[in-house]
Amino acid sequence: QERTTIKLLRLPQLHTFEALITYRNYRLLWTGNFFSNSAQWLQLLSIGWFVRELTVGSSTSILQVVTVGGLSTLPVLLVGPWGGVWGDRVDRRQLLMKIQTFMAILAVLFALLIVSDHGLGLTNQLRVWIAYTYVLASGISRSIAQPMRQALIANTVPPESFGNAFAANSMNITGTRIFGPFVGGIIIAGLGFTTNFLVEASLYAATVLVYLPMKTPYQREVVARRKSAVSEFGEGVRFIRSEKRIILTLILLGLIPNVVLHQAWFLLPVFTADVLRQNADVGGFLLSATGVGGFISSVVIASIGFSFNKGLVALVSILFSSIFVILFALSPWLLPLYPLLPALILIGFMSLAQAHFRTTSGTLIQLSTPDRFRSRVTSLASYGQGFVFPFSILVGIFAEFSGVVVTITVLGLIGLILSIIFTLTLGDVRREP
Repeated sequence: QERTTIKLLRLPQLHTFEALITYRNYRLLWTGNFFSNSAQWLQLLSIGWFVRELTVGSSTSILQVVTVGGLSTLPVLLVGPWGGVWGDRVDRRQLLMKIQTFMAILAVLFALLIVSDHGLGLTNQLRVWIAYTYVLASGISRSIAQPMRQALIANTVPPESFGNAFAANSMNITGTRIFGPFVGGIIIAGLGFTTNFLVEASLYAATVLVYLPMKTPYQREVVARRKSAVSEFGEGVRFIRSEKRIILTLILLGLIPNVVLHQAWFLLPVFTADVLRQNADVGGFLLSATGVGGFISSVVIASIGFSFNKGLVALVSILFSSIFVILFALSPWLLPLYPLLPALILIGFMSLAQAHFRTTSGTLIQLSTPDRFRSRVTSLASYGQGFVFPFSILVGIFAEFSGVVVTITVLGLIGLILSIIFTLTLGDVRREP
């Protein structure tokens, strides 16, 4: 008698929170990163709307808003690579705790300046310059801290769990982009900017407290270095250029979402006020929507991993992100009676695609790098973000003459053209597993 075996289709086993559940030190790192990332997104929302309020009516208002948004990335060009060298020479955890303490103090001082501005008799333009200074100082700190946080992932989990841990960390970044701007927009509308910057300081302080009991069992022992910092920086560059060319290619690809398309985020306060005719609370909702899209991407990758070659996923993600940027710029005309609805949906999809690129690219880079080079390579991988600021100046000048809708549309078209060219020509990236 012939027996028929019926095989039931089974869903793949989900591993969404595997690294978080298994490794205590990674949980502490993840929690500290949650506080720090929340503070970062809170600052991005608050500082953009703060400058917008100070410059409204000015002929250069758009330029100044975009400038303060991109200014925090400028130190990556000058400080970032040397911060990576520093991170490979010292205990990364202790260095990160010192930086987070400094950022907490900085946020408190800036909040106090806002509180006392009437008593000091500061003009609006002087307050704008103080905001520039604050963002620049924060950017210097962040350009060193961000690669340290990524490098510490590999120091708190074994290699076989790194992919899941990295995706969970991306989930952290995107999840805080929901929480930070959503709450921040409400606080600005109800209590003003000062409270936001004090909350930011509290979050940095909480980061330090969480990092205190954390261990780094998978970090190689830090030993005294005899080589100069310049020599070690050169080693990192040669490693990327000669041994791991795919890392250099991914860094160049990252210029599209991280430099070109990311400008749409800095234009959100202007787009929200001038096109959607809404206030800072709605601006917070839009920035939170980018967090929702990125969070969904991170959950999917953390749960089931990568179904296709990571290189191909990275290329396609940039392509779709560019398309959604264009559609976002046109969102008020897609549904004229309810323009906010398509804007929220489309900016969420844009962020989902960008998060997919960053997670796949970051995973490829980290898995290709031995620990002795990890901080240097991570900082060099972030180097392209330093070009955000000079490009922001060009975008701000263009937006002053052409308007915010045309500017965002052009940014999307640039990304679309470049992503099509790279998808067709970079066969080695498409085949990267």
